Amino acid sequence: MKKRALISVFDKTGILEFAQFLNQKGVEIISTGGTYKFLKENGLSVKDVSEVTNFKEMLDGRVKTLHPNIHGGILAIRDNREHMDTIAKEGIETIDYVVVNLYPFFREVQTDKTFDEKIEFIDIGGPTMLRSAAKSFKDVTVICETEDYEKVMEEIENNGEVSFETKKDWLGRCLT
Repeated sequence: MKKRALISVFDKTGILEFAQFLNQKGVEIISTGGTYKFLKENGLSVKDVSEVTNFKEMLDGRVKTLHPNIHGGILAIRDNREHMDTIAKEGIETIDYVVVNLYPFFREVQTDKTFDEKIEFIDIGGPTMLRSAAKSFKDVTVICETEDYEKVMEEIENNGEVSFETKKDWLGRCLT
């Protein structure tokens, strides 16, 4: 079964190299908005999240990933036959890596932006994807820190996958 990664990052530090590595390992990349544009402009094979959800981004980008085709692919327990039968019946494919870092809301509230501009930095989809991936950490690698890209690449290169211990260790910081 082909592995898939959902990448949606505000901080693009290191994401191009990381996504290139995943592509080279045969991982299909799904991405949103600015991340999609950035990866595509840099020559990466990447699928827009709207191709997975069959919905365009809406409400000025406020709704992109809040969809069963995304969260079903993250939350399905791989060794639960009923889960896998359900997503297969619905045409949902699993997502194996969730790479998300959030809008810098607390930094932005310190600026001289208007209140309405600051409100737009409240991230909804990002935390939701992180929590879905954390709940499914046995099957999904959740990556929320740019400095973790190197460790993921090292483990995939050496072991073919990210270890259970690493995935478990990263849970806490993706839930705060």
